[in-house]
Amino acid sequence: MTSVAIRSQLRFILNGEDIVLADVKPSQTLLDWLRLARSLKGTKEGCAEGDCGACTVLVGRLTPTDGLVYESVNACIRFLGSLDGCHVVTIEHVAGKDDHLHPVQQAMVDFHGSQCGFCTPGFVMSLYGLWMQTPNPSDRQIEIALQGNLCRCTGYEPILRAARAISNYGGTERDPLLIERAAMIARLKALRDGARVEIGEGRDRLVVPADLDDFASVLDASPGATVVSGSTDVGLWVTKHMRDISPAIFIASLSELKSIAVENGVITIGAGVTYAEAIATLSQHIPALGALVNRIGGQQVRNMGTIGGNIANGSPIGDTPPPLIALGASVTLRKGAVRRTIVLADFFIAYGKQDRQAGEFVEAVHVPIPSANEKFAIYKVTKRRDEDITATLGAFRLSLDAGGMVTAINIAYGGMAATPKRAFAVEAALLGKPWSEETVAAAMEKYAEDYSPLTDMRATADYRALAAKNLLLRFYLETTSSAAPAQVSRYEAA
Repeated sequence: MTSVAIRSQLRFILNGEDIVLADVKPSQTLLDWLRLARSLKGTKEGCAEGDCGACTVLVGRLTPTDGLVYESVNACIRFLGSLDGCHVVTIEHVAGKDDHLHPVQQAMVDFHGSQCGFCTPGFVMSLYGLWMQTPNPSDRQIEIALQGNLCRCTGYEPILRAARAISNYGGTERDPLLIERAAMIARLKALRDGARVEIGEGRDRLVVPADLDDFASVLDASPGATVVSGSTDVGLWVTKHMRDISPAIFIASLSELKSIAVENGVITIGAGVTYAEAIATLSQHIPALGALVNRIGGQQVRNMGTIGGNIANGSPIGDTPPPLIALGASVTLRKGAVRRTIVLADFFIAYGKQDRQAGEFVEAVHVPIPSANEKFAIYKVTKRRDEDITATLGAFRLSLDAGGMVTAINIAYGGMAATPKRAFAVEAALLGKPWSEETVAAAMEKYAEDYSPLTDMRATADYRALAAKNLLLRFYLETTSSAAPAQVSRYEAA
């Protein structure tokens, strides 16, 4: 690997100002810096865990094709180290230079979308991010964009009315961020110097690698470092558990990890691809997986969190590993210049332990696309439908022959064991049998051989055990009926 230049400063743009920082701690969040160092108090701290959206800001970044995309993110769990070469936009920058309110702000005023006002800046920034991409959104698009914004006053309907009316106050052609896009792209390109960023020493060291090869080299030399991609989990290690993540290596800017390719019936997803970047491809080729993505956190979390990070973290309640295991996915690991590919189910060994050597990292995941005659489904059980952590999640992949006999069955669960885990005993009870309610009922008795779930704040062990069985029954009922699966919308529930 060739040597790279080293820079000892972070460089990014805040609103319209060039920022250069030479003294940055690995655990320093964007929210704390905005409020304490810059006195930009419009960005609020509500939960400090990426759940409520009061801290929402926009982060603009160059795409691999040199475009510029602005995404809503949670400043409370976004680290400064991840912002090199980015454009950060806060609520203070939204209004025009003539002090006229932005169309998003004016709509919120006119439709009484602000009650106590605490959450209002976060709602404005989320709606701004949506409006730039979709000036006339549907109700569903609005609700998806606002999944990560909680209103303590429960005044959602005025906010929705405001969201529908934004374009009545002016088109995107007059929006400052869009008008200045070419100039901002040029400014961000000018920040690219191909250098590695290194700030601090020893346990206080922060590194932003120059490229993928540089990352492999840095991690190989410092295998105990914390690798930070989207920080949707690592952020909570700092804000909730007060863990020391130093030294930290920030890899969100590595374009080599941002690729998505579909070839020979397999989707290959780079480890740095976010949920938001993956959803279109997944929805097209594996609709059930695309639908699951819209239930992972809020839009801010999906804009930051990565599928590779969800795998590498090894959480027993991570949402993507169970369906990926059921699909027969594999993962490519890299240490230095050496790569190896293993079946994803074998990657998870025990709680907090994965088949990953010191200095090795997840580089890509390879997901087989189910054939047209296979049946595939994912069911996520949570206390609330959107933006909630999983109690249990089941994924099912089934093949039947012409006579209705089970020729192949993969079942995997999260939230039922110390790792995401296949239901081998249940699968064995189904394989080679007729796909019937009698067969399924007999197989349901085998769950106790596969899983011994725990009781925690999300669900009791008994609830998890019963829910897991019932998900298999649901899968059977849905695969043997011509009716569409029942889904209750908020409008029907009201």
